Amino acid sequence: MLELATIAFATFFITIGPVDVAFVYAALTTRLSLAQRRRMAVRGTLIATLILLPVLFFGEAALAWLGISFPALQTAGGILLLLIGIDMVFARMSGGISTTEEETREAQGRDDISVFPLATPLIAGPGAMGAAVLMAGRAGDDWWAQGVVLAALLVVLALMLVCLLVAVQIQRFLGTTGAHVVTRVFGVLLCALAVQFIFDGLADSGLVG
Repeated sequence: MLELATIAFATFFITIGPVDVAFVYAALTTRLSLAQRRRMAVRGTLIATLILLPVLFFGEAALAWLGISFPALQTAGGILLLLIGIDMVFARMSGGISTTEEETREAQGRDDISVFPLATPLIAGPGAMGAAVLMAGRAGDDWWAQGVVLAALLVVLALMLVCLLVAVQIQRFLGTTGAHVVTRVFGVLLCALAVQFIFDGLADSGLVG
């Protein structure tokens, strides 16, 4: 259980990226009051939670209904996370765990960014959704394991809210260079986790011994 908890927390923390999201959030809300920023932070986190929980609980079942096996999901999910990890290492905005340049420009013209782009794709983006399905599949039918994965997700979302509430301070402390350093470190870790998911998927499929 400890290993599962560690993997789940690391996977969710890196794919959701509380520090990275907080940095972007601070940049997008510079013209708003403190009360507005706090309100949008809470609302965006709650909406993202409502998006990710159904994915966590029902995502694997939906894929199984479509005839997609868990080994295939592990392999495909690992490839997706690997691509995201590579973009993080090179500090590129791919849209997997961040907004694209077009989305950022659109968001800058909005008075309320709690739904878009904060809740999705910044918090509940493709990377986070893929991680939720992968970790749910890894927990299987074990209720304790499912509880561990759920707890890991909720802890990361709680950290996400804290980071959003102090986003301006994080931006000032890290600066652009510091944020990129953090992103690259997490990107390397995500690449390693992604490759492990790919290895596990291939092994479970019986294609490799």
